[in-house]
Amino acid sequence: MNHVQHFALGGWLLVLAYLTSVAGCTVGLACTLHARYATTTRTRLGWLGLASLSLGGIGIWLMHFVAVLGFATPGMPVRYDILWTVLSAVLAVAAVFGGLLVFGVRTRFAWWRLIVAGLITGGAVNLMHYTGMRALEIKGTIGYNAGLVILSIVIAVVAATAALWFTVALDKPLHRLAAGLIAGVAVTGMHYTGMAAMEVHLDMSAPDPSGVEVFSFLFPVFVLAAFALAIPICAVLLAPAPGSRREPEHMPVRV
Repeated sequence: MNHVQHFALGGWLLVLAYLTSVAGCTVGLACTLHARYATTTRTRLGWLGLASLSLGGIGIWLMHFVAVLGFATPGMPVRYDILWTVLSAVLAVAAVFGGLLVFGVRTRFAWWRLIVAGLITGGAVNLMHYTGMRALEIKGTIGYNAGLVILSIVIAVVAATAALWFTVALDKPLHRLAAGLIAGVAVTGMHYTGMAAMEVHLDMSAPDPSGVEVFSFLFPVFVLAAFALAIPICAVLLAPAPGSRREPEHMPVRV
């Protein structure tokens, strides 16, 4: 395996990536809690859509995008395939929506919903990561260590399940922040475990990679991300407190 760098821009990028994930996950989990107390199907689906946009689009996809800026092959170019990059973002939002639809479809808590939602949401983190990595174009090939890939899946699923549980087990704002911090650990930990699983083989004789440089589309990505996070934040701030119109049912409850 040839030498590559994962922190080419410095260790501060890890902190920025984690904070990005925490912001998206905290807002997304707040939207999920609102969805559980929604009184109509339309309102519930709206909240879940905002939650998946924040969780999948910001907490997962943008975090990956920020962190992967540190990936470099010294002396050789790194390019991005735009179609795979866009696809990874769409898959992240869609897969998270699927997981949250299972978990947030009812106010009543059920362990099976939590476990299934944790599996789907954690899987969404991994799906986005490895699809996003497919967008990378280098002078050489990229493979993966199977053991570390499996570990990255376990990390994402366990931490995502714990974060979802926090949103219903504890109802104070600080507890919701704790859920976001845990979800941020899941996404960031999974990302760097997945990066450690990479087996990169560089080839100086290979043609230069196709695709575009990351800085050519960096600005529009962050502008779109700002809007994607601002909308659910405004919705959470303007909405009544979760459960203020209906009393929550206590756990545990039989299915």
